[in-house]
Amino acid sequence: MTDTNEIWVVDDDSSIRWVIEKALSGEDIPCRTFECAANLLSALESDSPKAIISDIRMPGMDGLALLAELKTTAPDIPVIITTAHSDLDSAVTSYESGAFEYLPKPFDIDEMIEVATRALAHTNKSLNDANAPDSGGKEIIGNAPAMQEVFRAIGRLSQSSITVLISGQSGSGKELVARALHRHSPRATAPFVALNMAAIPKDLMESELFGHEKGSFTGAAGKREGRFEQASGGTLFLDEIGDMPHETQTRLLRVLAESEFYRVGGTTAIKTDVRVIAATHQDLRQLVTNGNFREDLYHRLNVIGINVPRLADRSEDIPSLLNHFLSRAAAELGVPTKEVSPQVREYLSALDWPGNVRQLENTCRWLTVMAAGNTILINDLPPELNVDAETESQGGSSWEKQLSDWVRAKLLAGEDNVLKQAMPRIEAIMMDAALEHTAGRKAEAAELLGWGRNTLTRKLSQKS
Repeated sequence: MTDTNEIWVVDDDSSIRWVIEKALSGEDIPCRTFECAANLLSALESDSPKAIISDIRMPGMDGLALLAELKTTAPDIPVIITTAHSDLDSAVTSYESGAFEYLPKPFDIDEMIEVATRALAHTNKSLNDANAPDSGGKEIIGNAPAMQEVFRAIGRLSQSSITVLISGQSGSGKELVARALHRHSPRATAPFVALNMAAIPKDLMESELFGHEKGSFTGAAGKREGRFEQASGGTLFLDEIGDMPHETQTRLLRVLAESEFYRVGGTTAIKTDVRVIAATHQDLRQLVTNGNFREDLYHRLNVIGINVPRLADRSEDIPSLLNHFLSRAAAELGVPTKEVSPQVREYLSALDWPGNVRQLENTCRWLTVMAAGNTILINDLPPELNVDAETESQGGSSWEKQLSDWVRAKLLAGEDNVLKQAMPRIEAIMMDAALEHTAGRKAEAAELLGWGRNTLTRKLSQKS
């Protein structure tokens, strides 16, 4: 292997080779470029780099085939895979083939430099390649940078049985991530069992998790296996873990610590070999602070955390998701797939989607049934998403219409306490407007709002 920190780059696109070479040279990292994998392999016969950056799709031998060859002939050289086709399958395959890192194009130059520097450090310190094969789900769609981070995390974790905590808003796809972790793990042939803590009555939760013996409580007519036994050797996905009662948290903590449990009413310890993946839309740290969640259980669950972004933070994925969900809905219903007009595609991509991917999927089902023609137009959208044609033609919409749309969207997303969410925001807007109108004079602003000065002062302090 060469004595310098030389990195080799192989890509059939000369402009990409030029950009990477200039970026590395700017960091005093020697670089050698190749237009095809065959040329790089020939050069390896007499020399060797400290790291390799390779595209996936190239004429002749592609990047994955090159990676497989390098794992045999030069297994100690870290290989960074780049691709313009940044889907989850590419990330999964890259990690499973032993890639050091995966960079979707167009990548950020600073990020590329950081990854290259880590690869050099990896080689120079003779570290074992810690990047495990990726795990992903066939239904996870995402080219957005935020989703690429999720893909990378899945890839690094998939070959591990470590406990994972998945966070994210309701409807963002937390269960899909959990299934992806399971599907590409060594436990893939064993069961994946999902249990929603929020959907189980508290007095039945321990029975659901750990099972019960005959006669252990009223209605227990026979012995029943719990979800831990059903998931033996596989993965147990505990959704909405923040809704788990405190007493059940205590029992779960013991299972995680000792890998054994007792059925309700049982006296014999049952050994368990289950990977636990938990998920929540709540802030568990805040629940810990409030005394509603055990701190020791939180740390036991949050060994590794994955945050699934809300749909509004990955809006560039909405067109692809629209196509996917419309195609699937059409297949389920046995009807032709609806097309989406450019106006509708642009409009839907700009929405906030409080119900996230689940709301978008339900909307696509609704459109497949209710849209009149083969092409979906603005007027075909459901009422809670539709634009008021008259106010739109006037260049805007009334505040009442905007508020109505916001409330309908929240309700469609299954949220509650909507008024409690809205009032602080409405009051904040009105206070800001009144204070601006009075040049910051609180007494006048309070009078305009119909409040006393003390009320305005108190609400301003609550707002801050």
